[in-house]
Amino acid sequence: MLGSFSGPSSSKLPPSHQDRILSSSFFGNAVGIGQSNSEISGIRLRKINIPRRKCAATKRFSTSAVLADVAKDFMASREIFLPKQEADPKTVASIILGGEAGTRLFPLTQRRAKPAVPIGGCYRLIDVPMSNCINSGINKIYILTQFNSQPLNRHIARTYNLGNGVNFNDGFVEVLAATQTSDESGKKWFQGTADAVRQFIWLFEDAKHRHIKNILILSGDHLYRMDYMDFLQKHVNSGADISVSCLPVDESRASDFGLLKIDVNGQIRQFLEKPKGESLRSMQVDTTVLGLTAQDERKSPYIASMGIYLFKAEVLLKLLRWHYPAANDFGSEIIPLAMKDYNVKACLFDGYWEDIGTIKSFFDANLALTDQPPKFHFYDPLKPIFTSPRFLPPTKIEQCRVVDSIISHGCFLRECSVKRSIVGICSRLEYGVELKDTLMMGADNYETEAEIASSLREGKVPLGVGRDTKIVNCIIDTNARIGKNVVIANKDNVKEADRPSEGFCIRSGITVVLENSVVKDGTII
Repeated sequence: MLGSFSGPSSSKLPPSHQDRILSSSFFGNAVGIGQSNSEISGIRLRKINIPRRKCAATKRFSTSAVLADVAKDFMASREIFLPKQEADPKTVASIILGGEAGTRLFPLTQRRAKPAVPIGGCYRLIDVPMSNCINSGINKIYILTQFNSQPLNRHIARTYNLGNGVNFNDGFVEVLAATQTSDESGKKWFQGTADAVRQFIWLFEDAKHRHIKNILILSGDHLYRMDYMDFLQKHVNSGADISVSCLPVDESRASDFGLLKIDVNGQIRQFLEKPKGESLRSMQVDTTVLGLTAQDERKSPYIASMGIYLFKAEVLLKLLRWHYPAANDFGSEIIPLAMKDYNVKACLFDGYWEDIGTIKSFFDANLALTDQPPKFHFYDPLKPIFTSPRFLPPTKIEQCRVVDSIISHGCFLRECSVKRSIVGICSRLEYGVELKDTLMMGADNYETEAEIASSLREGKVPLGVGRDTKIVNCIIDTNARIGKNVVIANKDNVKEADRPSEGFCIRSGITVVLENSVVKDGTII
């Protein structure tokens, strides 16, 4: 029932006519007359005072004007009191960006795309956004690839197919590889994140995708766990055209990210990509607006974009195709340009998140998994991180000392020492090996005892790490062969070096043993 409705015009209407007007579908419920308060679905509304308006011709009160005022007040009350629209995962499609050439992660990206880089012993980076989508109920997923895409395509096919992997029911996982088409724009490879999506935006104009209302843009090289439905619900509730997931950061990290300035309503007013110097200091904001305490606000006076965007589907199409057809990047171009004409909101994420864009950040994020307790872990029973089912046997450990480490399945460890390290699948550590602060990615297959013995007789180095080898502060890429009595310690604290002929390089002081490389017996690095 809607609030009080009184006046000479209503009292002079015949009762039957009066009830017919006020109980019409326009109002949804019959309107009670002569009540100071009323209810709609049990919610009490304030009293409605309607000004009297006289018709110039008849000097009578205008019923149409009264009804217009009532309708306006009803809609305002409904907006305040009725439940918000519930977000529906069926109306969302996600696009995971395969990333650029990955030069900052080189040499790990020498033969693979960034999202295909192994992490945590048995996972790939792409498993993180894929699993977040699955756990959020979003099962319409596109993956855009361009550079070194074969390992990524193979992993996706083995892990997330409709037959042997994760079952998506009415959903899909489709790899969209960079391709050239006959039109002028289609003769170029992807020029950036926005251009990559633009080249496939026609997919969302298809009739079978007419129910897709929102498009979620994700990166394939971040480590975090997020319920995207919470993000979507905030997006829907705020009425935003575009929502940007963000988190507070301190000054030491701020210049590595795109930074936001927001108003008291959370609307983004300024966006700068990786500012330095005075431009950086100008981006300081009061982060208590996002719910931070005064103490946390002093520690983290900047708001960084996570590179996770949620667009209304029609808005994304307009921006990429009509408004800014020459803009190639979301962070540095599309988002700042869209703020002029669209409602762009910031949405705070308060969990663990790490951008794994450099060798150092990748290395630190992996070793942080061994902390007690870790800031991020893969074994959440309610929101697991999925990966390829390899059906490997349990790891076999013979008289070893393992401290604060992760040992993946299918490994063989013999009288060795492992401290604050990650040992990947199918790894082999021989007698007397010492591993400390090291990420060992593992191998794609096993060598039998007979094959190992044959390699040793021929003077070759078997897969894994040989006897009495000492390794510290190192990344060992997949299928590496490290001989016996090797020392990898970088005692001279070299920051950068390239020795591909010797099977290694150094990045940010971290030694990286290359994929499929051989480090000969007795080598000292």
